[in-house]
Amino acid sequence: MNMDGIIITTNGLAKTYGFGAKKVEAVRGIDLEVRRGEIFGLVGPDGAGKTTTMQMLCGILTPTRGEATIAGVDVIKNPSGLGGRIGYMSEGFTLYGSLSVRENLDFFADLYKVPAEEREQRISDLLRFTRLDRAAERRAELLSGGMKKKLALACALTYSPQVLFLDEPTTGVDPVSRRDFWLLLNDFLDQGITIFVSTPYMDEAERFHRVALMHKGQIIASETPAALRSGLSGEMLDIFAQPQREALSRLRVHPRASHVQVFGERLHLLVADSKHDLPELKTDLSKHNIQISDARRTTPSLEDVFVAMLEKGTVDNRQWTMNDPASSTVHRSPSDTAVNVSDLTKKFGEFTAVNNVSFRVKEGEIFGFLGPNGSGKTTTIRMLCGLLTPTSGAGMVAGRDILTQQSDIKPEIGYMSQKFSLYNDLTVEENLDFYAGVYGLNNSRLDARKRWALEMAGLAGRERAMTRDLSGGWKQRLALGCSILHEPSVLFLDEPTSGVDPISRRTFWDLIYGLSARGVTVFVTTHYMDEAEHCNTLGLIYNGRLIAHGSPADLRNNMRAGQMLEVACPEPLRALRRMKEMDGVLGAGLYGDRVHVLVEDAKRLTRDIESAFASEGHPARHIAPIPFSLEDLFVTFIEMEESRNSNHV
Repeated sequence: MNMDGIIITTNGLAKTYGFGAKKVEAVRGIDLEVRRGEIFGLVGPDGAGKTTTMQMLCGILTPTRGEATIAGVDVIKNPSGLGGRIGYMSEGFTLYGSLSVRENLDFFADLYKVPAEEREQRISDLLRFTRLDRAAERRAELLSGGMKKKLALACALTYSPQVLFLDEPTTGVDPVSRRDFWLLLNDFLDQGITIFVSTPYMDEAERFHRVALMHKGQIIASETPAALRSGLSGEMLDIFAQPQREALSRLRVHPRASHVQVFGERLHLLVADSKHDLPELKTDLSKHNIQISDARRTTPSLEDVFVAMLEKGTVDNRQWTMNDPASSTVHRSPSDTAVNVSDLTKKFGEFTAVNNVSFRVKEGEIFGFLGPNGSGKTTTIRMLCGLLTPTSGAGMVAGRDILTQQSDIKPEIGYMSQKFSLYNDLTVEENLDFYAGVYGLNNSRLDARKRWALEMAGLAGRERAMTRDLSGGWKQRLALGCSILHEPSVLFLDEPTSGVDPISRRTFWDLIYGLSARGVTVFVTTHYMDEAEHCNTLGLIYNGRLIAHGSPADLRNNMRAGQMLEVACPEPLRALRRMKEMDGVLGAGLYGDRVHVLVEDAKRLTRDIESAFASEGHPARHIAPIPFSLEDLFVTFIEMEESRNSNHV
């Protein structure tokens, strides 16, 4: 990778919409430098200004002020000069539904004037990398949402520009295809292409050579992921303690701890110095009969860094709770099982969307339902909510039969969609009134529940604010309040934190843990691999089949496919290709300047990798066994499933 020279520069780049009271500063005078031949990431929540920045750089939007240069072209004075130098894939990509997958690729190759001698090999590679080769002759309109996104990625990559701009390209894409996609991008780096990617996924930022963290139109930091992590003041700890809720309460008010967050079975927190602070924390917890089974120092995530920067060193120790004097006892199912399905199947004609799925969710449990678009997640949830009749199988939700008591299920459940299902032209209070009417709350009950929802969402005193003027985090919490006004016993959350900032995400999960503590069962879908750590139990659905089920810890402990090594090396793409050829390597994926390698024998492969790389003049900087990340796990499960399917063909 040639890192010499700067190919993109901005100086005070800004974009303002509207005038007077309606003036909105979407981008607030940002300064950026992107080096030639790197993958540069612009990371931030929805509304941070990522898309506006990218569209200004591509000459689609005219900046209000500032300067920008790409490959020597002045973007403001000469936007037409970018032709032939850049490629751009927008978040709202365009495909031609009546054309087949291959015909779409041919069309974009024509559009970008890809030479005939390069075209066939390029299209063949793209079909293979995106796993669309078996659907090459299928019309685009018949593809699932995830497959459409992968086709859009492939169409954007039929062209070899100097700079490729990709706006949230992996949203909704399964983990295996995401990994293949990053490998494909690194292949394009070998051809001298600079790649500029925007994403809301904090875990995805680890794959960039350098990353800019963006919030409310401003760049708050720009560095390598490693440099950003090393700049965090203090050390991160993971503590496993029971009872967890009591430990959480104690740590949230402890002077030695900050940024305390629950991640499934562990408490994640920041301390100044683990050697001095951890013994004091252990002593304090033990005085209150809290048992610690494990406590360890851990590497901070980029989300940890982002949150610390947003809070500017202040500590938000507010403990969000679900204490509600207006609440009666949470509705209970006849047993301790809130959701129970057996051999659940749904067919649409000859197509099987859900195939013999079975699982059980305990009362008060947080169940994470993971899977790419088109895997059967939404179809399963619609059956559980009584909106769709199964083709076969059985199921109970909140003690009601999903086959014979569908109308009885609806009063027992709450549902919050990805887009929050709020009415922007109504005030906060009017939205609450509307949903109260839907749920049939009477006047005496309504006032108490509304007060609770406003306090819970942090919107007390803002009842008359227009919903459209709320931040993403406030909208999110208002939507949650609307969905549980009627006190359901089971709550379905569809991508509930998509696009919101990290602090709002953490606040939201505090609220979810509070609901769970009161006995509410939470059934959540998410594409955030790190967010899945919040769940007590996970289910991974792929091609309509449940291919993994268990707690995050159990899934890691029971993985028998091999051991995971992390290899840090100066040329990760070359190292990846070299290691894939080694005997005993079962799989590998890129993570920025590191490679995760699935191996049969960690000790032997460590020796083999060290020896091979040293003899070739490219010694590895670091090789060590690591726990499976959830993405590593799910990639392995999906590859095992595909291997089984291919063996049965």
